[in-house]
Amino acid sequence: MSQTSHPVPARLIIASRESALAMWQAEHIRDRLRALYPQTEVSILGMTTQGDQILDVTLSKIGGKGLFVKELETALEDGRADLAVHSLKDVPMLLPEGFALAAIGEREDPRDAFVSNQYASLAELPAGSVVGTSSLRRESQLRARFPHLIIQPLRGNVQTRLRKLDEGQYAAIILAAAGLKRLGLGDRIRTEITSEDSLPAVGQGALGIECRADRADVIAALQPLHHAETAACVLAERAMSRRLAGSCQVPLGGFAEAQTDGTLRMRGFVATPDGKRMLRSEALGTLEDPEYLGEQVAEALLAQGAGEILAALND
Repeated sequence: MSQTSHPVPARLIIASRESALAMWQAEHIRDRLRALYPQTEVSILGMTTQGDQILDVTLSKIGGKGLFVKELETALEDGRADLAVHSLKDVPMLLPEGFALAAIGEREDPRDAFVSNQYASLAELPAGSVVGTSSLRRESQLRARFPHLIIQPLRGNVQTRLRKLDEGQYAAIILAAAGLKRLGLGDRIRTEITSEDSLPAVGQGALGIECRADRADVIAALQPLHHAETAACVLAERAMSRRLAGSCQVPLGGFAEAQTDGTLRMRGFVATPDGKRMLRSEALGTLEDPEYLGEQVAEALLAQGAGEILAALND
Protein backbone atom coordinates (compact mmCIF):
# COMPACT_ATOMS: atom_id res chain seq x y z
CA MET A 1 0.00 0.00 0.00
CA SER A 2 1.68 3.24 -1.07
CA GLN A 3 1.81 6.26 1.19
CA THR A 4 0.91 8.59 -1.67
CA SER A 5 -2.55 7.06 -2.05
CA HIS A 6 -3.43 7.95 1.54
CA PRO A 7 -2.58 11.33 3.06
CA VAL A 8 -0.92 11.05 6.46
CA PRO A 9 -3.39 12.02 9.20
CA ALA A 10 -2.90 15.47 10.78
CA ARG A 11 -3.03 13.82 14.22
CA LEU A 12 -2.02 10.37 15.42
CA ILE A 13 -2.80 9.19 18.95
CA ILE A 14 -0.93 6.13 20.27
CA ALA A 15 -2.63 3.98 22.91
CA SER A 16 -0.19 2.49 25.40
CA ARG A 17 -0.06 0.80 28.77
CA GLU A 18 1.46 3.07 31.39
CA SER A 19 4.28 0.79 32.58
CA ALA A 20 7.76 2.24 32.05
CA LEU A 21 8.56 -0.32 29.34
CA ALA A 22 5.27 0.17 27.47
CA MET A 23 5.74 3.94 27.58
CA TRP A 24 9.32 3.60 26.30
CA GLN A 25 7.95 1.57 23.37
CA ALA A 26 5.18 4.08 22.65
CA GLU A 27 7.61 7.02 22.88
CA HIS A 28 10.03 5.22 20.55
CA ILE A 29 7.28 4.84 17.91
CA ARG A 30 6.05 8.41 18.55
CA ASP A 31 9.55 9.78 17.92
CA ARG A 32 9.95 7.70 14.75
CA LEU A 33 6.60 8.98 13.44
CA ARG A 34 7.42 12.60 14.31
CA ALA A 35 10.70 12.31 12.39
CA LEU A 36 8.90 10.79 9.38
CA TYR A 37 5.95 13.22 9.43
CA PRO A 38 6.96 16.55 11.02
CA GLN A 39 3.61 18.06 10.04
CA THR A 40 1.65 15.43 12.02
CA GLU A 41 0.85 15.90 15.71
CA VAL A 42 1.70 12.60 17.45
CA SER A 43 0.71 12.01 21.09
CA ILE A 44 0.30 9.12 23.56
CA LEU A 45 -2.82 8.06 25.43
CA GLY A 46 -1.63 6.22 28.56
CA MET A 47 -3.96 3.53 29.88
CA THR A 48 -4.05 1.00 32.72
CA THR A 49 -5.12 -2.45 31.57
CA GLN A 50 -6.64 -5.31 33.51
CA GLY A 51 -3.36 -7.20 33.20
CA ASP A 52 -1.61 -4.31 34.98
CA GLN A 53 -4.19 -4.18 37.78
CA ILE A 54 -4.26 -7.86 38.80
CA LEU A 55 -0.80 -8.57 40.17
CA ASP A 56 -1.38 -11.24 42.79
CA VAL A 57 -2.35 -14.02 40.35
CA THR A 58 -0.30 -15.58 37.55
CA LEU A 59 -1.40 -14.53 34.05
CA SER A 60 -2.25 -18.09 33.08
CA LYS A 61 -4.99 -18.15 35.73
CA ILE A 62 -6.70 -14.86 34.82
CA GLY A 63 -7.06 -15.14 31.06
CA GLY A 64 -3.61 -14.69 29.61
CA LYS A 65 -1.69 -11.86 28.01
CA GLY A 66 -4.69 -10.58 26.06
CA LEU A 67 -5.51 -8.71 29.26
CA PHE A 68 -2.73 -6.26 28.35
CA VAL A 69 -4.29 -5.54 24.96
CA LYS A 70 -8.08 -5.38 25.35
CA GLU A 71 -8.45 -1.84 26.75
CA LEU A 72 -6.12 -0.49 24.07
CA GLU A 73 -8.25 -2.12 21.37
CA THR A 74 -11.36 -0.52 22.87
CA ALA A 75 -9.65 2.89 22.54
CA LEU A 76 -8.92 2.11 18.87
CA GLU A 77 -12.49 0.97 18.31
CA ASP A 78 -14.15 4.07 19.72
CA GLY A 79 -11.70 6.48 18.07
CA ARG A 80 -9.84 7.72 21.17
CA ALA A 81 -6.62 6.37 19.61
CA ASP A 82 -5.39 5.62 16.09
CA LEU A 83 -2.77 2.97 16.84
CA ALA A 84 -1.55 0.86 19.75
CA VAL A 85 2.01 -0.28 20.43
CA HIS A 86 2.46 -3.72 22.01
CA SER A 87 5.24 -6.08 22.98
CA LEU A 88 4.39 -8.64 20.32
CA LYS A 89 4.66 -11.52 22.77
CA ASP A 90 1.65 -10.03 24.61
CA VAL A 91 -0.56 -9.97 21.48
CA PRO A 92 -3.02 -12.89 21.20
CA MET A 93 -2.47 -15.14 18.19
CA LEU A 94 -5.89 -14.27 16.77
CA LEU A 95 -6.76 -10.57 16.60
CA PRO A 96 -10.42 -9.62 17.05
CA GLU A 97 -12.44 -8.97 13.91
CA GLY A 98 -11.75 -5.50 12.52
CA PHE A 99 -8.17 -5.13 13.81
CA ALA A 100 -4.84 -5.49 12.00
CA LEU A 101 -1.16 -5.71 12.86
CA ALA A 102 -0.15 -2.81 10.63
CA ALA A 103 3.60 -3.00 11.25
CA ILE A 104 6.16 -5.11 13.08
CA GLY A 105 9.27 -3.28 14.24
CA GLU A 106 12.85 -4.55 14.09
CA ARG A 107 13.56 -7.08 16.81
CA GLU A 108 15.66 -6.23 19.87
CA ASP A 109 17.60 -9.05 21.59
CA PRO A 110 15.09 -11.95 21.72
CA ARG A 111 16.85 -13.90 24.48
CA ASP A 112 15.96 -14.42 28.13
CA ALA A 113 18.24 -12.75 30.67
CA PHE A 114 19.57 -14.16 33.93
CA VAL A 115 19.54 -11.46 36.63
CA SER A 116 21.08 -12.00 40.05
CA ASN A 117 23.02 -10.01 42.62
CA GLN A 118 25.01 -13.00 43.89
CA TYR A 119 25.45 -15.47 41.03
CA ALA A 120 26.81 -15.14 37.49
CA SER A 121 24.73 -17.85 35.82
CA LEU A 122 22.02 -20.46 36.32
CA ALA A 123 24.66 -23.15 36.58
CA GLU A 124 26.14 -21.43 39.64
CA LEU A 125 22.91 -21.47 41.66
CA PRO A 126 23.08 -23.91 44.60
CA ALA A 127 20.33 -26.50 45.15
CA GLY A 128 17.21 -25.00 46.69
CA SER A 129 17.81 -21.51 45.27
CA VAL A 130 14.60 -19.63 44.49
CA VAL A 131 14.28 -18.39 40.90
CA GLY A 132 11.45 -16.02 39.92
CA THR A 133 9.64 -16.03 36.60
CA SER A 134 6.12 -15.25 35.45
CA SER A 135 6.35 -17.54 32.43
CA LEU A 136 5.37 -21.21 32.18
CA ARG A 137 7.64 -21.37 29.11
CA ARG A 138 10.67 -20.34 31.17
CA GLU A 139 9.60 -22.43 34.14
CA SER A 140 9.32 -25.69 32.19
CA GLN A 141 12.74 -25.19 30.57
CA LEU A 142 14.32 -24.32 33.93
CA ARG A 143 12.80 -27.37 35.62
CA ALA A 144 14.02 -29.62 32.80
CA ARG A 145 17.62 -28.36 33.06
CA PHE A 146 17.86 -27.56 36.79
CA PRO A 147 15.47 -29.77 38.76
CA HIS A 148 17.27 -28.84 42.01
CA LEU A 149 16.07 -25.20 41.82
CA ILE A 150 12.82 -23.83 43.27
CA ILE A 151 10.79 -21.88 40.69
CA GLN A 152 8.33 -19.32 42.08
CA PRO A 153 5.93 -16.90 40.35
CA LEU A 154 7.05 -13.30 39.78
CA ARG A 155 4.59 -10.65 38.55
CA GLY A 156 4.77 -6.89 38.18
CA ASN A 157 6.58 -4.53 35.85
CA VAL A 158 10.34 -4.75 35.30
CA GLN A 159 11.18 -2.34 38.14
CA THR A 160 8.93 -4.22 40.59
CA ARG A 161 10.55 -7.53 39.69
CA LEU A 162 14.04 -6.10 40.15
CA ARG A 163 13.02 -4.63 43.52
CA LYS A 164 11.78 -8.04 44.70
CA LEU A 165 15.14 -9.52 43.69
CA ASP A 166 17.02 -6.74 45.49
CA GLU A 167 14.93 -7.31 48.63
CA GLY A 168 16.19 -10.90 48.70
CA GLN A 169 12.92 -12.65 47.80
CA TYR A 170 14.74 -14.51 44.99
CA ALA A 171 18.30 -15.69 44.37
CA ALA A 172 17.79 -14.88 40.70
CA ILE A 173 15.05 -13.85 38.28
CA ILE A 174 14.61 -14.42 34.55
CA LEU A 175 13.43 -11.51 32.40
CA ALA A 176 13.38 -10.67 28.70
CA ALA A 177 16.71 -9.13 27.69
CA ALA A 178 14.91 -6.73 25.31
CA GLY A 179 12.92 -5.03 28.06
CA LEU A 180 15.97 -4.49 30.27
CA LYS A 181 17.98 -3.07 27.37
CA ARG A 182 15.18 -0.76 26.23
CA LEU A 183 14.87 0.64 29.76
CA GLY A 184 18.62 1.25 30.03
CA LEU A 185 18.94 -1.57 32.57
CA GLY A 186 21.19 -3.81 30.50
CA ASP A 187 23.84 -3.64 33.24
CA ARG A 188 21.55 -5.75 35.46
CA ILE A 189 21.95 -8.71 33.08
CA ARG A 190 24.51 -11.20 34.41
CA THR A 191 24.10 -13.63 31.50
CA GLU A 192 22.08 -13.68 28.29
CA ILE A 193 20.69 -17.22 28.13
CA THR A 194 21.24 -18.77 24.72
CA SER A 195 18.19 -19.72 22.67
CA GLU A 196 19.45 -23.31 22.85
CA ASP A 197 19.09 -23.25 26.65
CA SER A 198 15.92 -21.15 26.86
CA LEU A 199 13.90 -20.95 23.66
CA PRO A 200 12.28 -17.49 23.54
CA ALA A 201 8.57 -16.74 23.57
CA VAL A 202 6.74 -16.25 20.30
CA GLY A 203 7.38 -12.64 19.23
CA GLN A 204 9.83 -11.89 22.05
CA GLY A 205 11.81 -8.69 21.51
CA ALA A 206 9.60 -7.42 18.66
CA LEU A 207 7.10 -4.54 18.73
CA GLY A 208 3.70 -4.89 17.08
CA ILE A 209 1.71 -1.85 16.00
CA GLU A 210 -2.03 -2.47 15.85
CA CYS A 211 -4.79 -0.37 14.36
CA ARG A 212 -8.29 -0.79 13.01
CA ALA A 213 -8.30 -2.76 9.77
CA ASP A 214 -10.36 -0.03 8.07
CA ARG A 215 -7.74 2.69 8.76
CA ALA A 216 -5.89 2.51 5.44
CA ASP A 217 -4.37 5.95 6.14
CA VAL A 218 -2.80 4.74 9.41
CA ILE A 219 -1.62 1.45 7.86
CA ALA A 220 0.09 3.37 5.02
CA ALA A 221 1.72 5.83 7.43
CA LEU A 222 3.18 2.96 9.48
CA GLN A 223 4.83 1.10 6.61
CA PRO A 224 8.26 2.76 6.99
CA LEU A 225 8.40 1.26 10.51
CA HIS A 226 7.77 -2.27 9.25
CA HIS A 227 10.84 -4.58 9.34
CA ALA A 228 10.30 -7.36 6.79
CA GLU A 229 12.83 -9.85 8.20
CA THR A 230 11.54 -9.54 11.77
CA ALA A 231 7.97 -9.82 10.46
CA ALA A 232 8.76 -13.07 8.63
CA CYS A 233 10.30 -14.58 11.79
CA VAL A 234 7.42 -13.48 13.97
CA LEU A 235 4.75 -14.64 11.50
CA ALA A 236 6.33 -18.11 11.51
CA GLU A 237 6.34 -18.17 15.31
CA ARG A 238 2.75 -16.95 15.59
CA ALA A 239 1.55 -19.48 13.01
CA MET A 240 3.10 -22.27 15.09
CA SER A 241 1.49 -21.02 18.29
CA ARG A 242 -1.88 -20.49 16.60
CA ARG A 243 -1.86 -24.07 15.26
CA LEU A 244 -1.08 -25.33 18.77
CA ALA A 245 -3.62 -22.97 20.36
CA GLY A 246 -0.80 -21.48 22.43
CA SER A 247 -1.63 -19.32 25.44
CA CYS A 248 -0.24 -18.47 28.87
CA GLN A 249 -1.60 -21.79 30.10
CA VAL A 250 0.81 -23.67 27.82
CA PRO A 251 4.60 -24.04 28.27
CA LEU A 252 5.46 -23.33 24.66
CA GLY A 253 8.28 -21.54 22.86
CA GLY A 254 8.85 -20.67 19.23
CA PHE A 255 11.79 -18.90 17.65
CA ALA A 256 12.60 -18.24 13.99
CA GLU A 257 15.87 -16.75 12.69
CA ALA A 258 16.85 -15.63 9.21
CA GLN A 259 19.96 -17.46 8.00
CA THR A 260 22.76 -15.99 5.90
CA ASP A 261 21.65 -18.05 2.87
CA GLY A 262 18.19 -16.42 2.95
CA THR A 263 16.37 -19.35 4.55
CA LEU A 264 14.43 -19.23 7.80
CA ARG A 265 15.29 -21.58 10.68
CA MET A 266 12.45 -22.24 13.09
CA ARG A 267 12.54 -24.09 16.41
CA GLY A 268 9.63 -24.87 18.68
CA PHE A 269 8.86 -26.78 21.85
CA VAL A 270 5.89 -27.83 23.96
CA ALA A 271 6.40 -29.17 27.49
CA THR A 272 4.64 -30.17 30.66
CA PRO A 273 4.95 -27.44 33.32
CA ASP A 274 7.28 -29.64 35.40
CA GLY A 275 9.65 -29.96 32.42
CA LYS A 276 9.63 -33.76 32.62
CA ARG A 277 8.19 -34.10 29.12
CA MET A 278 9.77 -31.81 26.55
CA LEU A 279 8.89 -32.09 22.85
CA ARG A 280 11.07 -30.23 20.34
CA SER A 281 10.95 -29.66 16.61
CA GLU A 282 12.99 -27.74 14.05
CA ALA A 283 12.56 -26.97 10.35
CA LEU A 284 13.92 -24.75 7.58
CA GLY A 285 11.73 -22.68 5.32
CA THR A 286 11.59 -19.47 3.30
CA LEU A 287 11.14 -15.82 4.21
CA GLU A 288 8.44 -15.71 1.54
CA ASP A 289 6.15 -18.24 3.24
CA PRO A 290 6.93 -18.06 6.97
CA GLU A 291 3.49 -19.17 8.16
CA TYR A 292 3.83 -22.48 6.34
CA LEU A 293 7.12 -23.06 8.18
CA GLY A 294 5.50 -22.33 11.54
CA GLU A 295 2.67 -24.73 10.78
CA GLN A 296 5.20 -27.44 9.79
CA VAL A 297 6.94 -27.12 13.17
CA ALA A 298 3.56 -27.28 14.93
CA GLU A 299 2.52 -30.39 12.98
CA ALA A 300 5.80 -32.12 13.90
CA LEU A 301 5.18 -31.33 17.58
CA LEU A 302 1.61 -32.64 17.32
CA ALA A 303 2.96 -35.83 15.74
CA GLN A 304 5.16 -36.29 18.83
CA GLY A 305 2.18 -35.99 21.17
CA ALA A 306 1.90 -32.25 21.84
CA GLY A 307 -1.88 -32.56 21.55
CA GLU A 308 -2.03 -34.76 24.67
CA ILE A 309 0.01 -32.24 26.70
CA LEU A 310 -2.14 -29.35 25.49
CA ALA A 311 -5.40 -31.21 26.17
CA ALA A 312 -4.29 -32.06 29.71
CA LEU A 313 -3.34 -28.44 30.43
CA ASN A 314 -6.59 -27.05 29.06
CA ASP A 315 -8.86 -29.37 31.07
